[in-house]
Amino acid sequence: MDVDEKKELQKIAIVLVEGLKPWQELNITAFLASGFGTLPIMGEPYEDKSGKQYLRMCGQPILVYTATKEEMKTILNKAVTRDINLSVYNEEMFRTNNDTDNRECIKKYNTEELELVGIGLCGKKNHVDKTLHGLSLHS
Repeated sequence: MDVDEKKELQKIAIVLVEGLKPWQELNITAFLASGFGTLPIMGEPYEDKSGKQYLRMCGQPILVYTATKEEMKTILNKAVTRDINLSVYNEEMFRTNNDTDNRECIKKYNTEELELVGIGLCGKKNHVDKTLHGLSLHS
């Protein structure tokens, strides 16, 4: 299976907990989406008419959903049992300002103890769809 075929079978989604401030939603979304750059989902570099090249971006849409805190825990529990790549944002990370501290905000908790305010998912379409079944798109 080549990279283009693999991309078509994938679904990418970000889930944000309800009740966040707009700046928090944007911050979490950007942070979680950055994790997808390590996966084979990136398109070709962009280039303008002048020949200036720009960074590659994800070759498919990223859907954004909202969930309650309880739904966030359910999503994480389902996702870890499926073939889904995850990025996470714990509530405590709002009080940090560097990657080392961010990783510590995750490392010190067991999976079920995380207080997630954001989850990024990338995996087989049917796995992601089953994991997010019933959620509404962010509006």
